[in-house]
Amino acid sequence: MHQNNIISGSFRDPSGFVFRDEKGLIHRQINKCYQENYNFLMSSGLYSALVKDELLIKHSESATNPLDIAGYKIILPEQVPFISYPYEWCFSQLKDAATVTLKIAQRALSFNMMLKDASAYNIQFVQGKPVLIDTLSFEKYKEGDLWKAYRQFCQHFLAPLSLMSYRHSSMNRLMELFIDGIPLEIASALLPWKTKLKISLLSHLHFHAKKTKNTDTPLSGNRALKGLSKFRLQALLDNLMTGISGLKWEPDDSVWNNYYETKNNYTEKAFEAKKNIIEEVISITNPTSVWDLGSNTGIFSRIPAKKNIFTVSADFDTSCVEINYRQCKENKERSHLPLVLDLNNPSPSIGWMNKERNSFAERGPADLLLALALIHHLAIANNVPMKQIARFFSGITKFLAIEFVPKEDSKVQVLLSSREDIFADYTEEKFQSSFLEFFKLVKVFNTEETSRKIFLFEKKAGIGYKV
Repeated sequence: MHQNNIISGSFRDPSGFVFRDEKGLIHRQINKCYQENYNFLMSSGLYSALVKDELLIKHSESATNPLDIAGYKIILPEQVPFISYPYEWCFSQLKDAATVTLKIAQRALSFNMMLKDASAYNIQFVQGKPVLIDTLSFEKYKEGDLWKAYRQFCQHFLAPLSLMSYRHSSMNRLMELFIDGIPLEIASALLPWKTKLKISLLSHLHFHAKKTKNTDTPLSGNRALKGLSKFRLQALLDNLMTGISGLKWEPDDSVWNNYYETKNNYTEKAFEAKKNIIEEVISITNPTSVWDLGSNTGIFSRIPAKKNIFTVSADFDTSCVEINYRQCKENKERSHLPLVLDLNNPSPSIGWMNKERNSFAERGPADLLLALALIHHLAIANNVPMKQIARFFSGITKFLAIEFVPKEDSKVQVLLSSREDIFADYTEEKFQSSFLEFFKLVKVFNTEETSRKIFLFEKKAGIGYKV
């Protein structure tokens, strides 16, 4: 196995690492130093209980030999179709991930184990639910042990959720700057004074921040937790759960989250015709994965998702994504992942050597990309040239269904109403010529009762943006 097959973000844990095999499947090596804890996890009943309740990713043990002499065993976990990060989640996604992390910690204690790692990056949304994907996050409980993951949980969950609740729903984007969670002293300084009247935030965030200030040791915030009995440790987890459940945020009533309800430039007939076009696009392309960029509340994302085609539904508006995610939960959608993503500044590669967390583009390509009612926002509102848009899309998809919105469209006119029209190249002719440099035209769909068109392209081999 070549060293390059090891996942770049999997080097910090001495208990093991994650790698891809020749077929691209993710495996995990468990090292000998974790052998005792792994065997106890499997024999104690904790693993079975967590998998049954869909809290932990299931795995099978592989007959493959370990990759090096430090290895004990190789396991093959259930494959996760898309890795997302906490700075791409809406408020309720991060809150659900926090709740699941605490539930797992509570369950582990009942089996005489502890959750030693409470990183938000260890939670992924699998079949619509937040699930722990790191099998090596447990260790045997010893009476009086401190909870090693206490400060980490507060930085990865409590701090960003508090800031999202009391300041702004996009404050979890700070986790792009702070890869091990938002430092508690920063969160404490940014939060309003009234949060000190909340007992859970006062103790777990503000007082905790004072204890950890001017220290750089990961466990420094846990000194007060030494010598905790199992009863007191359970009480700590219960108190954190109460604090998390008390944090609220409701979507703003914005122009974007009401966008489809008003139908905008579409009559009822035209709107249904557009849905039928997407149905036909899916029939032609037969994708196994779809990315819907600028998805709003996910109306068109649900067309492939309802066919059990895994669909990433991304939008920059946190209210739209929040509404989308709540609908996914209510409808128990298992193939639909809403994410917060600003296409003008998509998630970058971050972490050690800029390789621990992949950029959004690096997590592709998708089989099919939907870019509906999007191009005018990129080209006119954000001054991105047509050719640049086409080049970027060519690096993240095989097929592209993109809606061209002509300049005479009322939505384009709204964008131009407050600025000079410097977009002489914003024409259908220039649009086609730009995209035909990187794609082959498959079909053009004329939408009823509107001047908009949807173009279906297929990427040309060997041409385009290299991720």
